[in-house]
Amino acid sequence: MKKIYQPLFDNNNPPGEIFFGHEIFLPNTTTPKHSHPWGQLQFIKGGILELTTEKKRFLSPSQYAVWVPASIEHESFMRRSLDYCSMNIISPLAEALPSYACLLEVSPIMDSIIGDLKDRRIAVPNSDEDLRLVKVLLDQVLKAKEHDQFLPNSDSKQLKPILQELEHNPTSPKTLKDWAQQLHTTERTLARHCQDKLGMSFTEWRQRRKFIYSLHLLRQGVSIKEIALTLGYHQATPFITLFKRHAQCTPEQYRQRFYSSAER
Repeated sequence: MKKIYQPLFDNNNPPGEIFFGHEIFLPNTTTPKHSHPWGQLQFIKGGILELTTEKKRFLSPSQYAVWVPASIEHESFMRRSLDYCSMNIISPLAEALPSYACLLEVSPIMDSIIGDLKDRRIAVPNSDEDLRLVKVLLDQVLKAKEHDQFLPNSDSKQLKPILQELEHNPTSPKTLKDWAQQLHTTERTLARHCQDKLGMSFTEWRQRRKFIYSLHLLRQGVSIKEIALTLGYHQATPFITLFKRHAQCTPEQYRQRFYSSAER
């Protein structure tokens, strides 16, 4: 059963130039379509944030934050329980950030400051110490590497059946050659469509889908070796390498952080 979440703040009465919202979302929570007069950077721990704007759908694991500029309508869905923090930024400070929704990489400094503010339930920074922390945080946000989407989608006739199957079955062993035979086209044509429509190769897209699925398996308590075998690897090392590339930590470190967050 879906749970409906209502935004924390009154659009007509923002509490400061930069302010924060802290929540623990239960599984299957949705936020209805809405917008606000400030920009919003959404940080999460422990799951995947699914956010949709008029033009894009974002899947964001915890090493990325979703930036939504002021006045852009968006809605989101949390399939699993997750730790959430929004950093809300009023213009003109927000004008230095992109004018479109995107993902921003979360640096270790950003992660630490957000974690500290959340632990202390700081919504509006008032003390000199907190104002200094938020100044450092904003500087890190402004320098963060931008990504269009972590797992892009496409309605391309050639790619749609491939992406739909991998969405429902991320461990599918089909190669691009297999798909080319099934769809009565050539491997080269499909490879070109992946680069043109997704901005990445078929291999890269499939690895990212496996990474997202591995987060679910880790939260279920599945062993790292079993996850590696499930994802099609013959041993754990390639899976650990894949995981570290996207999460900047090992699968075991991620699992420990997830349980630590869930216990707070």
